[in-house]
Amino acid sequence: MHVIAKKTLAALWARHPDAERPLREWFRTMEQGTFRDLASVHAVWPSADYVDGLTVFNIGGNKYRLIVNIVYGRGQVYIQQVLTHAEYNRSQWKRSK
Repeated sequence: MHVIAKKTLAALWARHPDAERPLREWFRTMEQGTFRDLASVHAVWPSADYVDGLTVFNIGGNKYRLIVNIVYGRGQVYIQQVLTHAEYNRSQWKRSK
């Protein structure tokens, strides 16, 4: 898969250094993988959710939420946002997509 906008991940781990390792692991796994649908994503990340047309990953022991748009047919993953759990719970991200 081709992951687009790694700089969004780097921006979060600059503010929250504890997020760097799990985000880098997610990035590496996603880039090395071939995912055909949400079921194949769930095989690797069982807690991933499909919300309003986007896939949401729990990162770093549920401390962070990574929101992406996966275009399976093109093998592309567009990082939309990465938020703390508290920011995600405010649901502001749904209004800004």
